[in-house]
Amino acid sequence: MTNADWRLEGEWIKSCNCAYGCPCDFNARPTQGSCEGMVGMHVTKGHFNDVSLDGLHFCATVQFPGALHEGNGQMQPIIDERATPAQREAMLAILSGSHSADGTLFQIFSAIVVKVHDPVFAPITFQFDKNARTARLVVPGLLDIDVEPIRNPVTGLPHRISVVMPEGFEHRGAEVASANIRSTGAIPYETHGSHSSLANVVQTPEGAQESA
Repeated sequence: MTNADWRLEGEWIKSCNCAYGCPCDFNARPTQGSCEGMVGMHVTKGHFNDVSLDGLHFCATVQFPGALHEGNGQMQPIIDERATPAQREAMLAILSGSHSADGTLFQIFSAIVVKVHDPVFAPITFQFDKNARTARLVVPGLLDIDVEPIRNPVTGLPHRISVVMPEGFEHRGAEVASANIRSTGAIPYETHGSHSSLANVVQTPEGAQESA
């Protein structure tokens, strides 16, 4: 771990091809045996050393042939085109995991991903309402995520489930929702009615912290 000082606070989307609940959060195997998913964040407040990251977005698509802890994954980072060269370098440095302690989110990803595709710098539309369990993330020509509440299969009414993870390395608590994903970049896949988590997060070199 290096001595870089960084912090990310903001709104977090995780969506994947699994059934509602994300088996990975429970140390279980992916629903379909393999994992295809994405993470995305709107940084409401953040920095990397003296570089401000306030207001920027980033996301990444991922694919793992089995359970995440078995590794052999691939990832494609997608960074907000509004970021300056210094901000782009800062975000990629955080995502690399080289500025995080062992056992923290980005360090874990660096250990289980064996192929990182070239990053893309593109416009990112990010909409987020955790309490309503709705979100939208769009990168034109690359990624389209639509998140909505899980529906009761009998009545069609919105269904609410919250997950609390006091020692979680990704987040400490999230609303569980339903996602439709269309990824057409380096890691193409499509899902309908699969898992999504919406959370407010704080990430630091020492790991996840309680959000305000």
